[in-house]
Amino acid sequence: MLGERGLLERAREWVAPYWNARHLYRTLDWLFVLEPEADIALRLAALTHDMERHVPGPDSPTMDAQRGIPNREYERQHQERSARIVTGWLTEQGAAPELVEAVRALVAVHEWGGWPEADLLQAADSLSFLEVNVDRFVRLGLTGERGYTPERVAEHFRYMAERVRVPRARHLAELLLRAALARLEEQSGHAGAELARLEEAVVDG
Repeated sequence: MLGERGLLERAREWVAPYWNARHLYRTLDWLFVLEPEADIALRLAALTHDMERHVPGPDSPTMDAQRGIPNREYERQHQERSARIVTGWLTEQGAAPELVEAVRALVAVHEWGGWPEADLLQAADSLSFLEVNVDRFVRLGLTGERGYTPERVAEHFRYMAERVRVPRARHLAELLLRAALARLEEQSGHAGAELARLEEAVVDG
């Protein structure tokens, strides 16, 4: 059976081909900023939580901003499908059943949190999103892909910051949100009142 270090390194190799692997790596980095003593289950969950997007299939959920932000049904399908895929991978690696279950439980709620460890995962995910995924979502807003407009992108950025529950992560999320909104305004040039309102809310909040 692999030790913790070996399993984590194998997970790094597993996620490497994923087109958004940097987001997963930075989620793990942010987790260590928030909780340097994070256990192996939390570290593995941080590193693998989005892997269903690397394995498309007929049951892959479809993101559509026109259905609302947040889209709870999309989030539910995404996190549950990722949990199934990560569970299968960990089992193939010979991970202990109790570790597999701990990682599965965390990945299955990574969008929502719900207890201290899950809230840490959600916070690290949000911080990484607001650091790594900004330009991708700005492009979605400019092209209209997946139902996005600049205003909906701004709403998505704000949601990712405001969902953070971990007190020591909230200031970091606010700083990253301000930078994300500034980037969106710079690139779109027509988000207008919505962006101004969101920036004012961040300052006042």
